[in-house]
Parts: sequence; structure tokens; C-alpha cells
Amino acid sequence: MDSEKWQAEQFEQYRGHLRAVAQRILGSAAEADDAVQEAWIRLSRSDTAEVENMRGWLTTVVSRICLDMLRARQTRREDFVDEWGDEPVVALYGEDDPEHEALIADGVGLALQVVLDTLSPAERLAFVLHDMFGVPFDEIGPIVDRTPTAARQLASRARRRIRGAHEPDAASVAQQRKVVEAFLAASRNGDFEALLEVLDPDVVFRASSGAAGPPVPVSLRGAEDVATLVLERGSPFAHLGRPAIVNGRPGAYVALPDRVFSLVAFTIVGDRVTEMDLLVDPVKLQAVRVQGA
Repeated sequence: MDSEKWQAEQFEQYRGHLRAVAQRILGSAAEADDAVQEAWIRLSRSDTAEVENMRGWLTTVVSRICLDMLRARQTRREDFVDEWGDEPVVALYGEDDPEHEALIADGVGLALQVVLDTLSPAERLAFVLHDMFGVPFDEIGPIVDRTPTAARQLASRARRRIRGAHEPDAASVAQQRKVVEAFLAASRNGDFEALLEVLDPDVVFRASSGAAGPPVPVSLRGAEDVATLVLERGSPFAHLGRPAIVNGRPGAYVALPDRVFSLVAFTIVGDRVTEMDLLVDPVKLQAVRVQGA
């Protein structure tokens, strides 16, 4: 096998991992794709005959690219965070999959994204690589031009700031998924009482439909009103709902043959849904890819 073909095969093998790393570091799916593409260009121009760990080598390359992008962003002082982001990140639940686990790790999601944007580029990269992807500090250090000990301190500082700003809920990922599945089952069966069992009495519902989306109330509060809306407006599509990780939160999506029709992200406390965020904006949904589907 010639070297170019081997490089291409290796890159495709790790593309999903590289995109997950870039997405978590940058918080922007579009920028993550740019970073991954740049990593491919650098790989194609490099002599990798002596590389023993291609996954590690590519992770280092894409991390350095992301670090440069973070520094450039800091200089421009741009804000990339809004309610849903330009391209929501959706992944199916996976078993023993570090990329999926990174997406549902405690505190990951839009709330964490806001906190991550307050960190320095080096702190952010050290935290994401170590805490979300298990990259050792002796590999992180050279990426951020620090010793392994200094890289450890960067991640530690970032961790303290994140914990102080966003304490994770005690509910486990497994329990959260059970709540999502109970919500979907009640929706499919048209079971109003079962929905009330899943929804917190003061549940808050928010919707984003954009200019071209279907008319949906912007916000509602209260289990009965939200359950009524879910059954009245969601029934035709309830059988298509599937559990997923949506912007790092427990959630679900509905996919038609040619597109993703809707996303919902939940905030779950104990065994109840306390917040629901629905996205039916076709402009934002057209860019959604369901990882693992």
C-alpha cells in the first residue's frame, strides 16, 4: 500500500474522534470541520513513516490548530455562543465510547460552553484534552508550550472555575436516559398522565422555530400546559422520536427520510424534566448530523 493511501485510511479511521476533539475545544461545529480539514492538509504534507501512534499524532495536530484558532478568536473577541449555536451537536448514546461520553460528561453542554469561553485558550485546551478525552499531561504540555506539571495546573484551574460556575446534577447518565425514554413512550402512547409523571410541575418549555419554522409557543410553564402541547403538536411525529445527546444534554430528535425535523434538549433533576428546549428552526436543523446514526 502506498503512503498516500495509508494516510487517507488512517485519517478516515480517526476523523470522528478528531471532530469530537475539535468540537469540544472550539464549541463550533463549523470551525471544528475547518480544523479537521487543516489537520488532513498537514498530514498529507508530512512524512509519517516513523509515527507509531497515528491517533495520538493527529490529536496533537488538530489540538494545535484549535489552539491557534482560539487565540485568533480571543484577539477578535467574537462570541460564538447563542441559545442553540449555529450547528447543534447531536449524538446517539454509545456504550463505552469516549467520544460519546465526552458529550454527556458532567456539565458538558451549552451552560459549560459559556464557562469555557471565559478560560484562556491554554486552560481550555488542557481541560478538554485531559478531562474529556484522557490525553496525558506529558502530551498536552508541548501543545501549550508548558511542562506537564504546568499543563496539569492549567487544567486544574479550569476545572475549579467550571465547578464553581456549574455544579452538575446528581442524576446519572443512565437515569437521565430512562427519563427521556419515559417521555418518548408517553408521547407515542398519547398518555397524558404518564407525561405528567415525567414532567416537573413547574417545567419550563422554550421553543426556537426561526422565521421559516412551524408556529410554536415561544415559552410555556407548567406540566399540564406542556403535556397538552406535546400531545397536540407532537403526536404525528412521536413514533419517530429517538433518545440522543443534544448539545451535551439528554434529549431526543425526530428525523424524516431527508432531514432532521426537530431536536429537544432536556434539563433533568432526579426523575423529572425541569426544562425543555425545542428546536424546529429548519435553517439550523439543515446542518445537523446525528453522530453514530
